[in-house]
Amino acid sequence: MAAPRIARVIGAVNVGSARISAMIAGITETGELVVLGSAHRLSQGVKRGYVTDMKRAADAVHDAVVRAEKVAGVSVNTVWISTSGAGLASQIAQVEVDIGGRRIEQDDIDQLLVAGRDVIQPDGRMVLHAQPAHYTLDGAHGVSNPRGLHAERLAVDIHVLLADGAPIRNITEAVQNAHLDVEAVVGSPIAAGHACLSPEERDLGVALVEFGADVTNVSVHAGGMLLGLATIPMGSGDVTDAIASAFGIRRFQAERLKCVHGSAIASPADHREMVAVNAPGDEDAGPPARHADEANRIPRAELVSVITQQLGKLMEEVNKALKGLGFTGSKGQLVVLTGGGAEMTGLADYAQAALGRPVRISKPPVLRGLVDAHSTPGFSSLTGLVLYAAADPVDIRSVGPVYQETHRFKGMGLAVRIWRALKEYF
Repeated sequence: MAAPRIARVIGAVNVGSARISAMIAGITETGELVVLGSAHRLSQGVKRGYVTDMKRAADAVHDAVVRAEKVAGVSVNTVWISTSGAGLASQIAQVEVDIGGRRIEQDDIDQLLVAGRDVIQPDGRMVLHAQPAHYTLDGAHGVSNPRGLHAERLAVDIHVLLADGAPIRNITEAVQNAHLDVEAVVGSPIAAGHACLSPEERDLGVALVEFGADVTNVSVHAGGMLLGLATIPMGSGDVTDAIASAFGIRRFQAERLKCVHGSAIASPADHREMVAVNAPGDEDAGPPARHADEANRIPRAELVSVITQQLGKLMEEVNKALKGLGFTGSKGQLVVLTGGGAEMTGLADYAQAALGRPVRISKPPVLRGLVDAHSTPGFSSLTGLVLYAAADPVDIRSVGPVYQETHRFKGMGLAVRIWRALKEYF
């Protein structure tokens, strides 16, 4: 079978605190999205979503993109990037115009969106995007495309994502130093939402918790748009650090214990099970654990206890964030967990008990060409970033009127117009 002909190539880079990941995808002539190549590497120069070392961050981005290009067999010069730091904040701006009962044309929609620019209040922050979420016709909500309909009044809800300017400029510069142009910077909650939430969930109401390495983003979606978000400076890396501190071992040993033997749910058998601190063949790779036996093994029950204590602190903060975002009562039901930290065994059950709400773990949708290694919750933001870019989102800052204003000159005005033309061309 012949390979599909690619009409458009999309490059994406997720700048995370634990790893830098890159994906190259193509849109075929029939509109199908195909993953051409993806890769990741350990992150450097990034801490809690912020660039802390420009050169190391740029080198890591360059390396991840080069690896993805080798797999894809194509090169990219421009990429979309996502970030979970930079003090992300969300707001909804509303604007309304009078239509007078006539049929709505594209010019009316464009003028409405242009008018929406004046109602955005960034308060000195950077606007990452300003997108029309849905339209309202004479009080009827949830209109996706009003063109061709009749109305007295046309309104639009505009979702605005804000960020601190300096961190965004640092991330952008790090990517540019990797010899890449930046198409746009997208907030990680926006990207992850495209990968993990169905349109029906975004309409009915859902909370998305992206459990990253250093940062946990909590975002609330309803009515088809992101209504608010909160950033918690805690992540799965803090669980690793807690394990390392509790047992007096190095981070790489603690990370292995967490990933291989860790769980968010305790079991009666944990007290009888001893787990090795180091992998087979690496017994001398790090110091022996505190209170370990002669084979450098610890009771699994102690490991699970450290993990659940740290998870308890995180869930307290998640609960506070959900309440602060108004995700309560009948409006606050389903919670979706994603991100690398969401891959921990038993986390959904633990979170459901801690939050008192139904919880599910979400991973990226099945895409043609997406390898199994990158089909996990830890790569939701990267895959969502590609989906977001492929959707070609409308930003009101790039929308302009399709008409040109004309003037009729009379008398002295006409003479001045003629004189200026003669002076310019002769």
